[in-house]
Amino acid sequence: MMRRLLVWWWLALLLAAGFAWLGRWQLARMHEKQTMLAQAQQALDHSHPQPLLLASDSKRASNYDWSSGQGRIANVTVWLDNQQHAGRAGVRMYCVLLPDIGSQAVLLDAGWWPLNGTRTLPVFGCPAHAEQAVRGLLAAPPAEGLQYGQALASLGEHRWLAARMDVPALARALHLPTGIAPRVLRLDPAHAHGDAGVMLAPGERDLDILPNTLTPERHLGYAVQWFGLAITVLVVALVLTFKRKKTS
Repeated sequence: MMRRLLVWWWLALLLAAGFAWLGRWQLARMHEKQTMLAQAQQALDHSHPQPLLLASDSKRASNYDWSSGQGRIANVTVWLDNQQHAGRAGVRMYCVLLPDIGSQAVLLDAGWWPLNGTRTLPVFGCPAHAEQAVRGLLAAPPAEGLQYGQALASLGEHRWLAARMDVPALARALHLPTGIAPRVLRLDPAHAHGDAGVMLAPGERDLDILPNTLTPERHLGYAVQWFGLAITVLVVALVLTFKRKKTS
């Protein structure tokens, strides 16, 4: 009987430790995303735009910079699928900018569009060969998440549908020998249609850093739940132990 009780306690401790580990992981994710939001806000508060050339700096691939520049829009439109905005499902339109300064192309996040029940993509696209003056927030591309299936599908007429933003795969598909910069430019929502030469279709632009993932508050909530489960397991084990001692 004592041996069986010890086995149950070992199982309870292992289960409680597992729940506690998950709680600590959620707390780590919370702190990580709080840092991301703070860095992004610091970049937004920066009064002087940085050169667009910084998009190609691999050492700053996970950083945020307020940036501006200009270049020519390539004849290609990329729609990123499964993008959330204000609780609605849709797609984000990405254009490829060939900057006047620098060798690598830069992806422009041109905004979000909802999809109807038939999932029909918008008919418009990026203004090919147009000279553009752009400004916005340099940030890492959307996380790829679970990587299964084909990342890109050609829709013909220089249009692509991306299941996830695989930047190297996109550069290969578009035959860009110098590749695409590791950071994208999230266009300034205040940069209106036609402003400073911008002729991109006016989608719903935003600078939301966590559009398709959990907020720090949600991570904290999950951490509390995991820690609560760990405590519950230990309490139940103690109660059952005392009950057995009383009946024996």
